[in-house]
Formats: sequence, C-alpha cells, structure tokens
Amino acid sequence: MRFSFANVALQALSHNSGWPEQWRNAEPKAAYDAVIIGAGGHGLATAYYLAKEQGLSNVAVLEKGWLGGGNTGRNTTIIRSNYLWEESAALYEHALKLWEGLSQELNYNVMYSPRGVMMLAHNTHDVQVGKRHVHANRLAGVDNEWLSPEEAKAFCPLLNVARDIRYPVVGAALQRRGGTARHDAVAWGYARAASARGVDIIQNCEATAIRRDASGAVSGVETTRGAIAAKKLGVVAAGHTSVVMAMAGVRMPLESYPLQALVSEPVKPMMPCVVMSNTIHAYMSQSDKGELVIGAGTDAYISYSQTGGLHIANHTLEAICELFPTVRRMRMLRNWGGVVDVTPDRSPIIGSTPVPGLYVNCGWGTGGFKATPGSGHVFAHTIARGVPHPLAAPFTLDRFRSGRLIDEAAAAAVAH
Repeated sequence: MRFSFANVALQALSHNSGWPEQWRNAEPKAAYDAVIIGAGGHGLATAYYLAKEQGLSNVAVLEKGWLGGGNTGRNTTIIRSNYLWEESAALYEHALKLWEGLSQELNYNVMYSPRGVMMLAHNTHDVQVGKRHVHANRLAGVDNEWLSPEEAKAFCPLLNVARDIRYPVVGAALQRRGGTARHDAVAWGYARAASARGVDIIQNCEATAIRRDASGAVSGVETTRGAIAAKKLGVVAAGHTSVVMAMAGVRMPLESYPLQALVSEPVKPMMPCVVMSNTIHAYMSQSDKGELVIGAGTDAYISYSQTGGLHIANHTLEAICELFPTVRRMRMLRNWGGVVDVTPDRSPIIGSTPVPGLYVNCGWGTGGFKATPGSGHVFAHTIARGVPHPLAAPFTLDRFRSGRLIDEAAAAAVAH
C-alpha cells in the first residue's frame, strides 16, 4: 500500500478511544433516506445535522477518495464572519457561533482558536473599504473594529509598519472573534459524531451517475461500489460540483480555479493572530505545530490543478517578507493548491435544483472552511424539509435568474 497522509489519518482515527470502526470499511446499503456526495467538512457536517436535528439517521456520505482529502485538507483554516453584505454576514456569523462551541458539541477537540483576524489597509481606497466593512458589520451585529498602524503593530508585533515600504500599513480592521481551527480535526470530529448517530461514511466510492425515475426525480446514484437508491441527494463536492451535477443534466454557474498556499518549517510561537492583506493577496498565521501558514490568491485561469502557477506563490512570499521581515530566512516546507468553485457573485449556492430531490451546496470559492458548521447546518435543514433554511434562502440558484446577487468579491478579494 502506498504510504500517504490518508493512511496515517486512518490509523490515527482507528486508534481513537470510542471511535466506531464500521465507518472505515462500510459497505453501502441498497437504499438510504438521503445520500451526500462528498466527505469533506461540509458534507460530513450536513450528515451530522441530518441525523442530530432532522431525524434522518439512514444517511450515507460517499467519498471518491478518503475522508477530508479534498479542499478540507488543502486550506489555511481561517475563520471569520466580517463579510460586507447582510446575507453573507448572517450566514458566516451563524457558522462562527457554531465554531465557538463545536469541540463541546462533537466531544472532539477541533482546536478552534479565536486569536483574531486583522485585515490590513495600504492606501486610501483600502481605508475606505475597510471602514465601510467595520460600519456594516457593526450594524449587522458582527464585531469588527478599526485600528491605527500603531494599534495594529501592538496587536501583532511582527508586523512592519514602516512608512517607506512598498505596501505601507495605514490602518487595519480587526475581528477579535475570528481565528483558526484544525482542518483535519474538523472533518474527523464530524465523521465520528455522524457515525455514532448511524450515518454510513463510505470512502473510495465514486459517484458515476445520478439515477432518475420516470417523473424526472432523483431515485438514486450509481457508484464504483454499486447502485444506491435514495430519494434525496445532496451534492457537496467542492471543486468538482459541475462534474457531478452534469450527471443529472444540471448546468451550474461555476468556474473552478486553483487556490494556493504554503507552510514554513516549524518554529516556536511567534505569530499571535491572523494577518491578511487583500491588496497584496497574502495572509499569514501560525499553526499549532509551529508552521507559518501562508495563503495566496487564486490563479488567473480556470483549472483543476492542485499546484497552480509558481509566480502566484513568489509574489505572495515577496509581500510576506516585506510585511514580516523576521521570516525572510525561513524555509518553506511545501506548497499546494486547492480547487475552488467560484460563482459570478463570489457567494455560495445552497438549495434545491430543477431536478426534484437533488440539492446542491457549492460555490463557496475561497471561503468554504470558515462556513463549515453553518453550511452543514442550513443544508441539512434544506434537504430534510425541502425548503431553504432562512439563512440559506438568499443563496439559491434562482438569484442568478432574478438578478438578486450577493456580490462579495470585494469582501474576499484575498480569497479567505
């Protein structure tokens, strides 16, 4: 067997005290009340809340690879809710409140750390946009505050606030409740909790076709491990949603782009918070293992590549070295790219589709990780009841027909 992180993860989980063994090699049943395609954080959260709050325990989660091996394992773990528009802020704030109690909810330490997320301003336009966000968030009941360069330096002593650098820091917006969590722990925590409630998590099981009855409604799914009957099918396949939805003849308003990140060699604690710069397309935090986690923007061209263009990472590192001169001599251990689905208004799609019984949760672009618990919670409600959760109602497919878009491009220009 080829050695991989997946194998290590499976071994670690199999030795966890109280971990149900059956999910590791679960064989699919002939029929389920609901099937979720995609065992990332969003799919596993959906299954958990279907079982816990919606009374649907006869649920299967299908994963073509291994649990959490897609974008869940290829992100930079940023959590925040300081989005511009009220619809977005409400949804991400819902997720943030769930994050705050998630370790207790799942009885599994997801290592949520509200260390603060600080977003830098480098010019007059940045200041205007940043202050607009602060005021909009406060009106929506979301915490956010404006800092001077000196206050930003006090909050993050590593930050270079010299006036003569290429991108001088002229202010910053700070959400103190924002922070990070451990991405793999989130997937494992939801997997264990869902499995304990009767959900089947079936790995190495790729969906190959979506079955429909004579009326056109969903009747099941064909997989590499046989056919499975189900009248409710939820697609949560980040980066490849369009491919799965095409099996049912549904064309999605999505484009897929590589989103890059990299980590340094581990060092002692030195970075007290998350610092982001939309203008530069760079941000940095520090993991609990000591690695500096550095994120970049998306590539300019659509692709399913999990590497991306080298010039993107180079540009990001140049900016990071200017903003944080202390890290200039550090070595980078690895870099990667996650494939993100992007909608025309840079906001997600959550809801039903023209095919009865087929539901989709996609298009989170670069903001998927932070939404994980909230996304799963509202999607489970939508699947179980057949009507959108109130927080998900603005994010249906119909908005692209009506023109009621939620344009968050400016709110998440750096991606996260």
